[in-house]
Parts: sequence; C-alpha cells; structure tokens
Amino acid sequence: MNREEQERFEPLYEQMQQELVLQGMRAKTREAYSRAIRRTADYFDRSPDDLKPYEIKNYFASLVESHSWSTVKLDRCGIQFFYRHVLDKPWDLVKIVKPPVVRTLPDILTREETFEVINNTHKLRYRVFFLTVYSMGLRLGEGLQLEVGDIDGSRLRVHIRKAKGGRDRYVPLPEVTLEALRRFWSTHRNDRLLFPNTKGSAQQIRTATTSMDRGGVQAAIKAAVADCGIHRKITLHSLRHGFATHLLELGVDLLDIQNILGHALLKTTAGYVQLTDVTRKDAVKQLEHMFESFSIRWEDAK
Repeated sequence: MNREEQERFEPLYEQMQQELVLQGMRAKTREAYSRAIRRTADYFDRSPDDLKPYEIKNYFASLVESHSWSTVKLDRCGIQFFYRHVLDKPWDLVKIVKPPVVRTLPDILTREETFEVINNTHKLRYRVFFLTVYSMGLRLGEGLQLEVGDIDGSRLRVHIRKAKGGRDRYVPLPEVTLEALRRFWSTHRNDRLLFPNTKGSAQQIRTATTSMDRGGVQAAIKAAVADCGIHRKITLHSLRHGFATHLLELGVDLLDIQNILGHALLKTTAGYVQLTDVTRKDAVKQLEHMFESFSIRWEDAK
C-alpha cells in the first residue's frame, strides 16, 4: 500500500483498536478482528474504508478458497465491526458470505483410556497437568493460569478466574488432584503459579511469571495418546469433552455439569447427551467415584 493509503488507513486502524476496547471485546476477539482488517487491507493493497460490494464479494470468494470457514466467519465479523463502529456505515452485506453450520461430534477417550494416557505421559508436569484439566473439565488456558491462591483445599474447590466470556466460577476438586497438585508444587515452589514455565534454573522456575508453553502441552498429549496406541483425533480439549461425557455416564445432572464447565447456555452442555445417557445426580459424589480407582504414578515421570 502506498504512503497515501497508509496514512489514511493507520488512524482508522487505531480508532478500531479503541472501539474494540470500548465495546468490551475480549483480547482474543480484538486480535482476530484486527487481523481481519489487516488481511483485508493487504489483499486490496489499500485502506478498506471505501470497498464496493463486488470487491468484498470477490475478497470472500478468495478467502473461502484458502482459509477455513472459522477464519472466514471471523473476518466477516471483523469487517462488519469496522463498518459499524469505525466508519459508522450500515452493514447490509451479510448475505455475501454465509458460513455453513457444522455440527461435529468430538472424539473422546473412555475413562480407562484417559487414566492410561495420563499415566503414560513421560514428563511429570504434563502428567499432573492432564490430570488437573481432566478432573475439573478445564480449558487449556484455564489450567495454565491456575494459581496457588485459587486452590481451596478445605472446601475441595478451585476458583477459575476470568474464563471464557469473562466469567468466574468454582469447580469441584477431587482429592486425588489436590494431592497431586500439592506434591507437584513442592517440586518447584513457585510463589504464584501452579504450572510455571520450566525454562532455566530451579531459582528461575521458582520465580517465573509465565506459565508452561501451550505448544508443549499439545505436543505432550499427542505423544501420550500415540504411545497408548490410540488413533483417534485427541487433543488437550478432548479431556474436557471426556470429563463432561463421563459425568453424564455416572448420572450427574446437566445443570451441574453446565455450572462446572462454565457454559453460558445449557444447550451447549446438552450436546454431550448425544454421546451418553443421563440417569442420576450429585456431581461431587460421582466425581469422587470417578477417580476412586485411579492413582497417579510418580516414580517413572521425569
């Protein structure tokens, strides 16, 4: 983009950053919408404030060929935000691109397979992390940001802070997980984090202010699944899916599971009904029952 176009685009882009904050958008949404506008500007090699409908249509036709529908949807939302909140123009171009509604069922592990994967994870930090995520139905980011002060051992619950949608929640904490977290924390004694970055000396780990690397976590779960001879598409988030499904198999009420998972809508939680049946209640009791035959292995982890 030439200098004149750049000078026109930059203040609009800065205004968009301000509007994203004022509209209460979360950090990931701000990043995605900003990336959408940068990608659009790069495609046309000019500021995207005067695009014609046919140009936007051609742009999305090209985007559909090279990117996933989730990216297309985010770009549409980003451009829509730019038009409405920055340019103050009506947005009547939604029909130009309409991502298909796709409903897929996740691959999940059985309880026995889950325990096998956890105990066949080679590095201790990942072994304890997988147990923590699975036993409380956490998202990856929720597990990584856990702090010492979030653990309420006397009440056997954990405070999950600023989760998806900015919502806090409390989740039940199985005793096996509490003991594993205590024992693991004693190996690094970080002042704040339960799963600190492990780069550097013992002193650096003890004072680390960042958590374990996301990429390392995902690589570790894939390696553990492969070592167990499991060929389904299992990711870290599969442990959360498995947690919800296994609670349903034990008869825990959907509303209880919704609260534990932090779903805003019950219909999101109800999707797990397709994988199993609901028969009984009492989440905390059944959660302990779910882990009564499991003991985390310590001796062979690095």
